[in-house]
Amino acid sequence: MPGFLILGASSDIAADLTRRLHAAGHQTLLAARDVDSLTNLAAETDSQTVRFDAADGASVQAAFEAAQEQFGPFQRGEGRGGGGFAGAANMVGSFLMKAAHLTTDEEWADTLRTNLDSAFHCVRAAGKTLRDGGSVVLMGSVAGRIGIHSHEAIAAAKAGVAGLSRSAAATYAHRGLRFNCVSPGLTQTKLTQRVWKSEPAAEASRDMHALHRLGEPGDVAAAVAFLLDPAHDWITGQEIGVDGGLSAVVVKNQKRS
Repeated sequence: MPGFLILGASSDIAADLTRRLHAAGHQTLLAARDVDSLTNLAAETDSQTVRFDAADGASVQAAFEAAQEQFGPFQRGEGRGGGGFAGAANMVGSFLMKAAHLTTDEEWADTLRTNLDSAFHCVRAAGKTLRDGGSVVLMGSVAGRIGIHSHEAIAAAKAGVAGLSRSAAATYAHRGLRFNCVSPGLTQTKLTQRVWKSEPAAEASRDMHALHRLGEPGDVAAAVAFLLDPAHDWITGQEIGVDGGLSAVVVKNQKRS
């Protein structure tokens, strides 16, 4: 039975992802700074927890080693028949909507540390630990793919995550170790509620998305679960936009019919 490490497991998308993996018969190890917040989710999904600091490379490495110890080395199998430590999803992230001239040095550094540094620590730990293959999914953003007003810091960080994922996919392909990036549009989570709980702001965002709705945690989690699954082991180096068409489709004057 494959086992997966979920970094930043206290987020709304990570919780949905954990439930999906559990329902599919996979094991999960949940990593977060505040493991007490994971008590109910861990009990619901028969998961173990580990405390970690996403900004500390040694702490991320320790989480990977804990997963390796719990699940054992990855073993390829037919379709879903693989077992052991089969991969990780880095669900750590932050959201900053500020123009560059209003962004402080501290906000810039924190945005890079939380989003790009944590992703690099995840890639490095995977490279050291997953010697026999597996899958790693990183979290990008639609803001890293197209220009969006007042998103300079987060756009820079998330574009870096996407580039990191592609390079890692090339570096570790010979092992069968896959790296992909999921880049959501505005998704209704605790992290972004400052935007979507304002109806004028939410409507403006819906108007930007071709499918004219905001994302739900399950929309993003489903894509991450798909990429983690050993059954889909011919996909690597991809950035998947789960964004209602925002990064690829322009629709004007939509009329419902």
